Amino acid sequence: MIGESAATAVAAVPAWSADDKEVQRMQQLITAAHVLVGPAGQRIDDGAVLVDGDTITAVGPRAEVVPQAGEGARRRDFPAGTVLPGLINSHVHLAFDASLDAIDNVIDADDTDLLLGMAGRAQRLLRSGVTTIRDLGDRGAAAVRLRDAVERGELDGPRILAAGPPVTIPRGHCWFFGGEADGEEEIRRRVRRNAELGVDVIKVMASGGQMTPSSPPMWASQFSTAELAAVTEEAARAGLPVAAHAHGAEAIASAVEAGVTTIEHCTWLGDGGYDRRDEVAKRMADQGIYACSTMPPRWRDFLDRIGPQRAEHVMHRLRWMDELGVQLITGTDAGVPRSDFDGFPDALGVYEHLGFDRERIIEMATVTSAAALGVADRVGRLAAGCTADLLAVDGDPVADLGALNRRSLVLARGREIPLN
Repeated sequence: MIGESAATAVAAVPAWSADDKEVQRMQQLITAAHVLVGPAGQRIDDGAVLVDGDTITAVGPRAEVVPQAGEGARRRDFPAGTVLPGLINSHVHLAFDASLDAIDNVIDADDTDLLLGMAGRAQRLLRSGVTTIRDLGDRGAAAVRLRDAVERGELDGPRILAAGPPVTIPRGHCWFFGGEADGEEEIRRRVRRNAELGVDVIKVMASGGQMTPSSPPMWASQFSTAELAAVTEEAARAGLPVAAHAHGAEAIASAVEAGVTTIEHCTWLGDGGYDRRDEVAKRMADQGIYACSTMPPRWRDFLDRIGPQRAEHVMHRLRWMDELGVQLITGTDAGVPRSDFDGFPDALGVYEHLGFDRERIIEMATVTSAAALGVADRVGRLAAGCTADLLAVDGDPVADLGALNRRSLVLARGREIPLN
């Protein structure tokens, strides 16, 4: 567990002042040339969003919404801009610092430094327009502590869904986070322990990973289908979804059989090559299992590093899964080496490169990801009753996806986030 000294340390991170909280309780009227509600095709030109405290109360044409605002409402107009839901990064690791020494830095950090670093990285994501994140692995459930501090209003941060220590085999992928388990009974105890820590999702390392030298190869399975089923069964008892790290085709097949909620990376590796399995992907689609590809913001550099043959597979597996009906969600693996916390909009460019419609890409980064993470009733859309997580950008991201990097306003729970 993260010690009490770490909990005290979050006071060193910028927190909400009394004035901030007063502003949060205000009514806010935001008008713009365009409002993207969330689902592809739902667009309001010359639109408006009315916010009361931390909740959206009205969305629609300017002429209909403006009369609903009180005299004291704070008014913001973006005559050449677009308002859209806050973005969702479905796969991050706040404990990592994106450096080449990310693992050693986690192992060497004390609890206080680890938590402070995570708080700062969460705020970088927030300033980039990401208002919801799913943290898929840390030490001692530090992200749970950070989540709770944000929800109490003790500091700025995105909505955090935390996994705590991932379930892995002894000395397996990311063993240093503390989630090692050997055999079905230990696996079940580990899942129960994570649930007791207050996690929002169970993360299991179904295959090996290249970041951990002692783990099996990326293509090799770490757990049997029966052991993965033990994870999903125990998680279901606690009312929790399961995210499975799976590069290998066999691990993907086992995760689908076990009934996980999302498959992370979903690379379809085999021993010595690639092993795309249409029948498994179709079953993913039929069962409503989402795939998170975890492409980094500097995805072009990543593809150059792995070479043209691997790059061809890594890229076009996304289109292949999409054509078979697998729902794709957006995540960057932020924190692992060379995947930073500031460039989430750039990471979406990989889908444009593959020919995805821009409205569909925005839908994936909002509506679809919210559904996959189980928070679609609160975030991912601009609708009355939803949380006031939104951003305004200069220009129209449907015409130019790069507009997502020209942010004029970010609201998280109705609170305006400083962008500098």
